[in-house]
Amino acid sequence: MTDLFREAPLGQIIRYLSGNKYLLYQDEMPAFKCPSSYAHPETVKECTGSFNASEVGESSEETSEEKVERDGEELRPRLTRTSTAAHRVTSFTAEQLEAQQELSLERTKSMVIVPTKTIDGIVLVDWYTTDDPDNPQNWSPWKKHFVSLLICLYTFVVYCGSAIYTPSTQFVAEQFGVSIIAASLGLSVYVLAYGIGPLIFAPLSEIPALGRNVPYIVTFALFVILTVPTALVDNFAGLLVLRFLLGFFGSPCLANGGASMQDIYSLLKLPYALIFWVSAAYCGPALGPLLSGFAVPAKNWRWSLWEILWMSGPVFILFFICLPETSASNILLRRAQRLRKLTGNQNLKSQSEIDQANMKVSKIAFEALIKPWQISILDPAVAFTHIYTSIVYGIYYSYFEVFPLVYIDIYGMNLGEMGLVFLVVLIACIVAAMTYAAYLWFYLEPDIMKRGLRAQEHRLVPALFAVFGPTIGLYLFGWTARQSIHWVVPTIGIWIYAGSAFIILQCIFVYLPLTYPTYAASLFAANDFCRSAFASGSIIFARPMYLNLGIGRGISLLGGLSVLGIIGMYILYFYGANLRARSKFALS
Repeated sequence: MTDLFREAPLGQIIRYLSGNKYLLYQDEMPAFKCPSSYAHPETVKECTGSFNASEVGESSEETSEEKVERDGEELRPRLTRTSTAAHRVTSFTAEQLEAQQELSLERTKSMVIVPTKTIDGIVLVDWYTTDDPDNPQNWSPWKKHFVSLLICLYTFVVYCGSAIYTPSTQFVAEQFGVSIIAASLGLSVYVLAYGIGPLIFAPLSEIPALGRNVPYIVTFALFVILTVPTALVDNFAGLLVLRFLLGFFGSPCLANGGASMQDIYSLLKLPYALIFWVSAAYCGPALGPLLSGFAVPAKNWRWSLWEILWMSGPVFILFFICLPETSASNILLRRAQRLRKLTGNQNLKSQSEIDQANMKVSKIAFEALIKPWQISILDPAVAFTHIYTSIVYGIYYSYFEVFPLVYIDIYGMNLGEMGLVFLVVLIACIVAAMTYAAYLWFYLEPDIMKRGLRAQEHRLVPALFAVFGPTIGLYLFGWTARQSIHWVVPTIGIWIYAGSAFIILQCIFVYLPLTYPTYAASLFAANDFCRSAFASGSIIFARPMYLNLGIGRGISLLGGLSVLGIIGMYILYFYGANLRARSKFALS
């Protein structure tokens, strides 16, 4: 528990205020013996030729976790659990993955890692041993699961904060004398804002000096603080501005949550962690109306906004006390600073420190704001994933406008009972998550261990079956929502839509980083912006569309758009390799 508390924001503040007298790292303790490679860097063998960051952490022993096999004149690096996320290669053979499994079973064998010395005399600070406890990849299972739980709770709270406002829409309209459509902007601007935020916060989390925790804590603190004036505001314009700021400052959970999971889990286990994280994001909006549906009519419309504070406050306290830094780049940078202080040798630097010194504001801005759109426009595969996920996400958020028209106006439910209907999304998510996890466990993982990674399109196989679900579910919901048919029937349509959409999103979110590893963070930020922008717009146009066209015709229009997704998914699966061959961005 000491290391967990030490790495958390509160622990780092205590260290700073005490001059690093408390909560010491292993290399700050009196009994620590500095490795000879750092104490006497002249003993480190120089790296000849061009330096490759992926070579950081080579062991002095041929049997260490960074060992290489010589096959004639070819050197083939093997996948290791000591490799950090920043140093991982992106394509692995079957024997490399087998080596990872074997090495993970030998965690107790601690081997010294000899750092690399560059031709200009810089000794690159790395993990001390193959089982270095400071390496997030080496954390114990309980610590990994605890950190994952915190991130999932954070994600759930922020996403729940969007739709928890929905039962208040009618009361906000009456309070400020605006239309229902205008009152819906309270949800719309929140969704738009957490699409804009990742364009800024995703690049910030990649700056080694900041790491993951600084963007998390600073923005989450502002999120919690802003919940108070949002619940107390007495004018409509102020409400919209504050709701926008809430969504904006809550967005790092979406911008960096997946990156945090990647920091601590191996490539084979990462998909399981992402299932829980995506489930938190997926179920948050669905459970929001349930949490406030009974309270708002009994109390007032502000009650739903106070509930955001009651949820986010305790989670922020846990973050502040217990959330450790997961970025290997940040951890090694601070280790290099401590070793320089200990040895007096200013040539001890981390690779991330060198990279950071070469960073330019213009380059960061280009990578964050221009590069994602450049790829999205020039690469048809990326363009399709953005468009299709935007349609899926937009339809999902249109439910918050169509549900009152169906379950209140047609079936005579109250706000609380309508909120209970949203539980079908939770049930669909659980079933879909279990199905996808079974696919990973019983088929994909054994297949990778046996044959290695296939072409990236192989990850889309579950989506080839699930892609029919949104269309089926939409038409079932739209054309059975009438008084003569029991409300359970259209609700089954929602269940089919939600479960199949969950699997589709999982497949696409794995496909993108495998195909475009260098630009993965930027592409996720662009994809999130596209999804959120379309969802924000759908909240505004959905109600007029359903009122003017009717439930059946309005849903049919959206169902027709989802048919384009079926065609696009099969084109992507069968012709994706050809598309990637023509792209200068994709990994072949």
